[in-house]
Amino acid sequence: MARLNAKIAVFLSLSLIITGAVSAQNTAQSHAREKINISGSVDWDSMRISSDITLDLSSAGIKLPSGRTHAESLLKDGYLSHVRPFILQLQVDSSSTVADLVSRGEFSMAEVDAIAQMTNSVPPSFSPDMLRMSSSHRISLLNISAALLNHNTPSPVIRTLNPVSTAQYTGIIIIAAEELPVHGMIRKEKPLPCLFPKIWDSEMNLIYERSMLESRNITMARYSTMENIFKRNPTGLSQELQEAAGERPLRIFARGVFGRNPTDLIIDRSDALLIISSEQNRSLLSQGKVVIILDESVLRRQFSGE
Repeated sequence: MARLNAKIAVFLSLSLIITGAVSAQNTAQSHAREKINISGSVDWDSMRISSDITLDLSSAGIKLPSGRTHAESLLKDGYLSHVRPFILQLQVDSSSTVADLVSRGEFSMAEVDAIAQMTNSVPPSFSPDMLRMSSSHRISLLNISAALLNHNTPSPVIRTLNPVSTAQYTGIIIIAAEELPVHGMIRKEKPLPCLFPKIWDSEMNLIYERSMLESRNITMARYSTMENIFKRNPTGLSQELQEAAGERPLRIFARGVFGRNPTDLIIDRSDALLIISSEQNRSLLSQGKVVIILDESVLRRQFSGE
């Protein structure tokens, strides 16, 4: 009798294990069948990631109207895993993406997810044919740069022993909208945007980098296009650029690019002296009052995925 009871116990245990495994497999298959797509763009001129998350209702076995709450829950859960890869791909500086920082232990996945959740969202809505549900999200790139700036005291901007006479400017606009020579190479490339671009002079002195920013400032530079510096008004600037660089900015042309990726700009030494010869103009760097004009084609990157 005891032997029979033992056999029954073993049988029941195996039944529970098999039932659990089948249940887990069915759950996994159910999630695999849920078709969630993401589409969007990284917009450097507006400094944001815009994304739309779409759930195919039939793939999740959702029937309306009773399934609406479940559909909203699936969208919410799917948003984070779908937008995360595109945050990781962001170029931080000429040599690193956000993913590189994570792999080196300089930034964590928890911090990436926290940024993803700092979003301006539009509530989920149905498509006209009621077959899909979508939600829209906007992440500010400024939240990412703020999270990566952790110094309290800015490094001093380089000075010169031979200052030149210079006007007092309200900002700095660097025009780099065309292909430029790559320093040390025999090729040209279009400059690309990143969160923390460096600026060098033609003698390869470092003029501007992230540690020079005052702690209350969270962006080194704003990006824009040529059309925004040729407006029909007294300054020639769009309203957004006037706010970023003031009404009397110094306008200069980049002479080259530098770095593993072409994000760092080289300006002529004579232009650099106009900046570093004056305390007022040096402060423009620590205040982040810098605008970089790039080709429109590099300022927006579209993405999609499942």
